[in-house]
Amino acid sequence: MPTKVIQDQDACIGCGACAAICPTDWLFKGDKAELIGSKKEGKNFVKIVKNTGCNKDAANACPVKCISIEETK
Repeated sequence: MPTKVIQDQDACIGCGACAAICPTDWLFKGDKAELIGSKKEGKNFVKIVKNTGCNKDAANACPVKCISIEETK
C-alpha cells in the first residue's frame, strides 16, 4: 500500500540520523536533512513511497520527531 512520508523541515535540527539510517531516501544537505524526491506541500515536504522501508526507522530515530509516516488510501 502506498505510504506518505512527511518531513517538517523547519523542525529538523540536522542531526543526520535519518540520512545515516535511510540513505536511499534521505540526504544531509547544509544544516538540514532533505527527503529525496519530495514535494513541498504547505510547510512540509511529502513523498509517496510503495513501502515504508527504512523510512519508519528514520522516523523513529528522529530526536525531534519531524518525520511522520501516513498510510494513503
